[in-house]
Amino acid sequence: MSVLTPEQDEFLRTQRLAVLGTGRRDGSPQLSTIYYDYDGSDILISVTSDRWKWKNAVRQPRVALLVNDGRKQLIVYGRAEGIEDDAGIVAGHRRLRARAGREAPSDDATFLEELRADHRVVLRITPERAMGND
Repeated sequence: MSVLTPEQDEFLRTQRLAVLGTGRRDGSPQLSTIYYDYDGSDILISVTSDRWKWKNAVRQPRVALLVNDGRKQLIVYGRAEGIEDDAGIVAGHRRLRARAGREAPSDDATFLEELRADHRVVLRITPERAMGND
């Protein structure tokens, strides 16, 4: 069962840019502008494993995502999962590149080598609740 209303689901699907909020070790917020893909069940974000958004989300998986379009906004609260396994990284980045209209190498080994060289991993966020200002 989705925690999003049909209107919130549609809004999240039609946008691509958001602000990800994670918690620093000292409890203060870390905000990062990100591109994402939402497929109706989860939100994927490509990150590098040396960034604070990755480190924070893996250590403390409760996150918030702010998606806005002018004065209209949606805040999604959820749990982040770090995906570091080869198959998950390739599948996640194929999905993200398709959403962005970008080609990916057809060979998984070549694609994985490219992603690993850039230290690319995937954050998967499972929405738990949402608030909007329709």
